[in-house]
Order: sequence, then C-alpha cells, then structure tokens
Amino acid sequence: MGVAVFFHAEVAGAGLAGGDVAGAELGGAPAGGAAVGGAGVGGAGVGGAAVSGAQVGRAGVGGSAVGGAQVGRAGVGGGELVLGGAEGRHAAVVRRIGIGERIRLTDGRGSWAEGPVVQAGKGGVTVAVEERGTERAPDPRVVVVQALPKGERAELAVEMLTEVGADVIVPWNAERSQFRANPERVEKTLTKWRAWAFEAGKQSRRTWFAEVTPIASTAEVARLLAGAALPVVLHEEATTPLASLQPPTTGDIVLVIGPEGGIAPSELAAFATTAAPVRLGDTVLRTSTAGVAAAAALLSKSRWR
Repeated sequence: MGVAVFFHAEVAGAGLAGGDVAGAELGGAPAGGAAVGGAGVGGAGVGGAAVSGAQVGRAGVGGSAVGGAQVGRAGVGGGELVLGGAEGRHAAVVRRIGIGERIRLTDGRGSWAEGPVVQAGKGGVTVAVEERGTERAPDPRVVVVQALPKGERAELAVEMLTEVGADVIVPWNAERSQFRANPERVEKTLTKWRAWAFEAGKQSRRTWFAEVTPIASTAEVARLLAGAALPVVLHEEATTPLASLQPPTTGDIVLVIGPEGGIAPSELAAFATTAAPVRLGDTVLRTSTAGVAAAAALLSKSRWR
C-alpha cells in the first residue's frame, strides 16, 4: 500500500500554525485576492487548513528555498512531529494508524518528513522523524482549465486531474456550463473542489498539492493561454492531433477542457489568437475524463520521462 501521507503545515520547520499556507503567487500574480490571468486566487479552508495563498510553482516553503532544492534529497532526521487537529484525528481514528507504522507528513509545498509513529491516540499521532527532504516544484507546470461539469462528474474530474499530476486546476464558467454564478454557489463549489483536490493529493502521495483557483471567465482563460509556454485547447472538430505537440522543458502548459456541450464558437474565437484547437483522439471523451487523458499524454512526453 505504501506509506500513508498526511498534511502537516510545519514540516519545513516554519511557524505555520493552524495549517495556514499563506503569502504566495499563482502564475506570477499575488494570491489571496490576486489574479490568475485576472481572476482572484482566494482560499477556502481545506481539511482544517487554509491551503490558499500558497505559492504554486517556484516559491520557498517555511523559509526554505524549495524551488532550488534537490529533487528527492533526503536530509538528516531527528526530533518528533505531532500531527493533531483534523488530520491527526483522521490518522488515528479513521485510518487507525498505530504505533510502529511508518507515515509521511508533507506541507503540500514540497517539504516532507517521514518516520514511525511512536504515540497514537484519539487526538492524533506523534512521529519520530527519521528522514526529511524537499522536492523541486514540478516543471513544466500543468495548468488545467476545466469547464464546470455537473454533479459527480466535477468530483471525478478534480480527483483524476490531481492524481495524474495537474499542478493548477482552474474552474471555468464556460458558456455551455449551465452554472449560475451567484456568490453562495461559487463559494460552495470552490470549497468542494479544493477539498477534493486536497484529499486526492494525499491519496496519490503528492509532495506538491494541486491548487484550485477561483472560477475564471472566458476572458481570464484567454489571458492564461496568452501567457503559456504551450497553450492547448481541446476541440473535437480540430484537425491537429494533440500527440503532435512537443511540451516545453519549462514554463506553463495551459490545457483547456470544454463543457459537455462543447466550446462555443465565441469562446474558440477568443482563444484563437494564442491557441489553435487540437483533437485528443478518434473518440470523444466526456469533460470529466478528457482533461486527465490529455494531461497524461503531455506528461508522458515531459515530466514522466
């Protein structure tokens, strides 16, 4: 089964009490009310920790320059870390992690610590740290613009994108998404998407968790494409195959996935100046599965080598 992963904000040794991962950037814009191609990047509390405002990409975590750290380089262990709060209760009560079992703690921003559990109770677990390390932020970075699906397909899309390795997930209120963007529904949707990504990040044993941005408009998506190292728009009527594209060695791959009804002509026109549409294959996938298939195809030619 592998080593279970749990979120712990203080793995890097910085005082991020309460699990607040704050003060960062997304796509070069300050987060927490800042812009992702013009869209605000705010944060909802996830799993008891506000995984928002955290730098996506090239930032230092807990005062250490994670962006320049050696990939997978394990440091000297020592000391103990107490995993309390919602994560600790989940480990002890739901997962029933016991003394002697080995677990990994991560801050979700590249730093990790691993070791056996030496104490366990209803309030959480204590880990004797034997190894520590940091991992470089993934590059090229995969940014998936996902048109808002209906019902359970939204959860499926977010979970699969997180598991396959998407670094940023941008919910898109496309013309055919049929999403009523009132404040209450927007907040509820973002809270769900961030919780799904958070849990999927742990399940897939990621050291860098995927970020979910605020819901973007078509104009904001167009600006993301304009700033991408590789802009990709999937469309079933395109003639250029996705397989013909060569991913960049650095920068952002921005991948746009349309809704069930397809990308509207006006939206294609808005994207046309920076991104010619491409087709995924001979069959038409649903919006909840097209993104993970496309991301996997591009990752197999870049980071997965």
